[in-house]
Amino acid sequence: MSPVSTPFAARGAIDLGALANARKQQQAAETAKASAPAGVIFDVTEAEFQARVLDESSNVPVVIDLWATWCEPCKQLSPVLEKLAAEAGGKWILAKVDVDAQPRIAQAFQVQSIPSVFAVVKGQVLPLFQGAYPEAQIKQVLAELLKVAAEQGVTGTFGQAPAAEAVDVEEPVDPRFVAAFDAVEAGDWAAAEEAYREVLQQTPNDAEALAGLAMVGLYHRSEQATLVEDAAVTDVDAQLDLADADALNGDWPAAFARLIATIKATSGDERNRTRARLLELFVIADDDPAVAPARTALASALF
Repeated sequence: MSPVSTPFAARGAIDLGALANARKQQQAAETAKASAPAGVIFDVTEAEFQARVLDESSNVPVVIDLWATWCEPCKQLSPVLEKLAAEAGGKWILAKVDVDAQPRIAQAFQVQSIPSVFAVVKGQVLPLFQGAYPEAQIKQVLAELLKVAAEQGVTGTFGQAPAAEAVDVEEPVDPRFVAAFDAVEAGDWAAAEEAYREVLQQTPNDAEALAGLAMVGLYHRSEQATLVEDAAVTDVDAQLDLADADALNGDWPAAFARLIATIKATSGDERNRTRARLLELFVIADDDPAVAPARTALASALF
């Protein structure tokens, strides 16, 4: 598990865009907390962990967001999780852990990089993902979490007793994606790619299918990659692997900057390959704040 990389940033100048994005994300987080039922989003301490996480996980899944104030990807991810928790209305709850303030909790989860997201269902810990995933992919992960929880009889709503007669309270899953989700859960990347391509044959511009296909490709490549940290900018294969690692770590600015530098330094087929990978990562990153400036930088690099 790689440590969180230091985000790419210009030095010696105030990044007004970053300040604006941070302000928007903070506003989104505050709006989400205000609209959520009381107790659905909360900061948890070691002293409260048994009651608010482990005990409550027998009623509803508890998603745990491990973060820190200095972590830039955390500032991108946390508002998304808070928004989704508010929208879920108590079907799952969000426990936020500041790893600096609660180091023993971080140690218990064996956290090596942040943001890291886990779930607890009936007292059992389920790793979900690391890094700042796009909202569409997080929704897929949460849909699968609710499915797993329902299979274990955890079908309650926060603040209410579980319904004894409830049989199926999982969030609806688009049936077109069931085969892809099952394949991803099994780690069968080839089957997942095929399932997403079948959806795209019917709806070629389906955004969720395109993002899913790109994400599966990223997972598949990462299993076979050998990272060469000091590779030359013209070493396309090495730079593609390093950009994938940045993406998996949620460091979109670093991934984009790396590929744009390689585009500037190459030509012909190598430039085209690098550009194609960059566009693929744009799809996965979705509406991440780093995408817009990277698209502008790409246009400048090409023309």
